[in-house]
Amino acid sequence: PLCSNNNPYASFGATLARDEEQNLWSTPHDVTHTEADDDRILYNMIVVRNQLDTDSEEWQKLNYDIYTLRQTRKEVRSRWKHILEDLGFQKEADSLLSVTKLSIISDSQNMGKARDILLKLSEETNIFPTSWELSERYLFVVDRLIALDAADEFFRMASVVYPKRSSGERVDDSQKATQH
Repeated sequence: PLCSNNNPYASFGATLARDEEQNLWSTPHDVTHTEADDDRILYNMIVVRNQLDTDSEEWQKLNYDIYTLRQTRKEVRSRWKHILEDLGFQKEADSLLSVTKLSIISDSQNMGKARDILLKLSEETNIFPTSWELSERYLFVVDRLIALDAADEFFRMASVVYPKRSSGERVDDSQKATQH
């Protein structure tokens, strides 16, 4: 019989909870995953919040900001995944979106094109929220799409599914479904 000390999975749940507390990105066991600017911002917010008294107003505000940032990041990732799946990358979507600091650009000549497409996505679609600062991780995703010759099609799909709207314009879910 295995005693719990020899069971490599004994602390699995605790490890997952700890990783979720630190961050939500692709490879939480990668010690470099808090190196990107947006990861560092989230990490620093968590560190400051954890030093505060949980009954304080500052703790509540930081906790809300952390939750909001995580939800926004999940929403953006979900939007990207949705488009990738619509383009036929159902099985590959998660791996295409998996980015760590160990990720590399496949072809340095694609860097300029990847930046241009990412900027175009942020300016001409609503795939990112209006308050979103461009994340380096999506530069890697666009690079992968360029390598797969799917970047332009991804942009076209993002333009249809998440079109840029003026601030007064709203689309309900039934209109999105019709457009899609």
